[in-house]
Amino acid sequence: MLDYNKYAKTAIECIENFKDPSCIKEMWHKYVKENFDTKSSQEKGCPKNAFLGLCEEGLVKGIPKGKYTKSVKNKKYALQAVEILKQNTQTTFSPKELWKQLELGDKKHNSQMDVVLELWEKGLIKK
Repeated sequence: MLDYNKYAKTAIECIENFKDPSCIKEMWHKYVKENFDTKSSQEKGCPKNAFLGLCEEGLVKGIPKGKYTKSVKNKKYALQAVEILKQNTQTTFSPKELWKQLELGDKKHNSQMDVVLELWEKGLIKK
């Protein structure tokens, strides 16, 4: 498994083991530590905040709407990506292609789209 897919795996493990909204951030930290050996990978905020942003808006099946992240940008990127996926149901995107659809110029994606795409493909995002 490629490293970036481990962020998607982390998000799925959070969903599968979800019990309490107050613990969602702690769950992310628990599973990201199980999936990554390096501290820098464990502390990467972009994929985490994309996931928490989707949760916050009530878009992730099984997780209630709530206040889960202070992130503005990564949440926004994830929400825009979901809208693009909803409008392009016949199109298959790679993470890089989906990021390009956000039209952010030279800004590089940092595993946010890996999380969004995996949740979308597994049917874990409310349509």
